Amino acid sequence: MKDFETPQILLVDDHPSVRTGIKRAIESAGMSCCGEAASRTEAFAQIAHKSPDGVILDLNLPDGSGLDIVQWIRKHSQEMAIVILTMSDEESHLLAAMRAGASAFVKKSAPLEDVVSSLRSALRQPKNFTAADLTNALKKIEATDLLTPRELMVLHALSLPGTNSQLAKSLFISEATFKTHLTAIYRKFGVSNRFGAVTKGRSINLF
Repeated sequence: MKDFETPQILLVDDHPSVRTGIKRAIESAGMSCCGEAASRTEAFAQIAHKSPDGVILDLNLPDGSGLDIVQWIRKHSQEMAIVILTMSDEESHLLAAMRAGASAFVKKSAPLEDVVSSLRSALRQPKNFTAADLTNALKKIEATDLLTPRELMVLHALSLPGTNSQLAKSLFISEATFKTHLTAIYRKFGVSNRFGAVTKGRSINLF
């Protein structure tokens, strides 16, 4: 797309009111809505027919996931801007969107100015993923990948009042096993005590 061309944007969301609001926002920003789709099937047809410069799409559609659309687009184009607009607060959804090839991840609760700004960035650099909570999400995902499921349970227990013996009993494990998990958590988090582990966990929103 050349700089002097008006970006053509396809809107994919099953709520007409959402599409109307976004359409007004992008047209006020000098872009054009070249089409609308309310389902995954409609989106595939519209994208193939109109080859838009960018797509704004919801993750949850009546006939499937928006991630399927992202992956399909990326098989055919590395230049199309793809902005995910969703109600989801799940870090796993953010990561899935990034891995699928989306350009941006924006919550529906965000101001329309944020949607427009993310779309502009995506049009300039479609393969440069942006999201408001990206840093925290990556830290949390890294931590959950780093710790075993049992270590995550022990870490959560650490945030509660009680001695090691009491917390171990609440998890139905021995105090010795609890301390073994503690040692592993301290080593992986680079801390030396319970306070440090809990502080680290809270800093990346594990609880």
